[in-house]
Amino acid sequence: MPSLYVAQSKALNEWGSDVGLSKNLYKVGVTDLPPKDAVAALNDEKFAAQTDWALIKAEPVEGADEATLLGRLALKEKPVDPKYYPRIRGATGIFRVKLENAENHIIIKASLEGEMPKLAKLKPVEVAGYLIQNVLG
Repeated sequence: MPSLYVAQSKALNEWGSDVGLSKNLYKVGVTDLPPKDAVAALNDEKFAAQTDWALIKAEPVEGADEATLLGRLALKEKPVDPKYYPRIRGATGIFRVKLENAENHIIIKASLEGEMPKLAKLKPVEVAGYLIQNVLG
């Protein structure tokens, strides 16, 4: 069964911060391989000129078409257009995440479940959960 995964590269985040893009860049993709193997393949092929990709979170998904799922996520978060940045030319599925959107999502979700939301600095796992939730609807 295919898996939806979220990966992050610290070097890409540093580069994004340096060029004024964002320091919150995440790779979202769908793979038929185990998610860890898919991230290892990203490192092997030097996806977006980086070799330090790390798997943050993955979820199984049925009948997944990557273009459709990424299109759903593009309604909430801005995808990075690789045509404008020579360093990441051809690298699709990279999203610039506004932490405010992720925080709001987490607060509302916790409130609807009857819990008191805890406000703290977001961890990459929480942001990945937010991205996956938006993709899967």
